[in-house]
Amino acid sequence: MSIAAFATGDHIAAMSPREIGRLGEDLAVRRLVRDGWTIHDRNFRTRRGEIDIVASDGDTLVFVEVKTRRPSHVGAGVHAVDENKVRRLRTMAGYYLMNRAPAHSAIRIDVMSIAVSVHAEPRIDHIQDVCS
Repeated sequence: MSIAAFATGDHIAAMSPREIGRLGEDLAVRRLVRDGWTIHDRNFRTRRGEIDIVASDGDTLVFVEVKTRRPSHVGAGVHAVDENKVRRLRTMAGYYLMNRAPAHSAIRIDVMSIAVSVHAEPRIDHIQDVCS
C-alpha cells in the first residue's frame, strides 16, 4: 500500500500530530479491511477516552489502539501503550460491550504501531492481544 495515496512529499513532514494520527488510523483501517476484517466503529468516544478502531476478526470483536510515529520520534508507537493505557482500553471496551457491541464469541485488544516517512513506505506492526 503506497503512502502516496494519503500524503505526498514533504507534506508528511508538515502534518500536525493530529493529522499524523488520522493518517495512521486510515492506514490501519485499510490494512484490516484488506485482511478481511469488518470495521464497526472508528474514534468511539467515552468519558475515559477514545477507541481508535472497533472491528471484527472472524468471530472476535477487536478493539484496536493505533499509534503513529514519524521516524524522528523516539520509540515505536507500541511503547506508548503502557499498563495505564491498557487499563483504560479495557474500561472503554467494557462500555462499548454494554452499549453497542454486536454478538461475538471472543474479544481482544490489539495495538497497531505505524511508522510513516516521506522517503519510505509506512511500516505497520500489528500486535494482537496486548492484554494476555
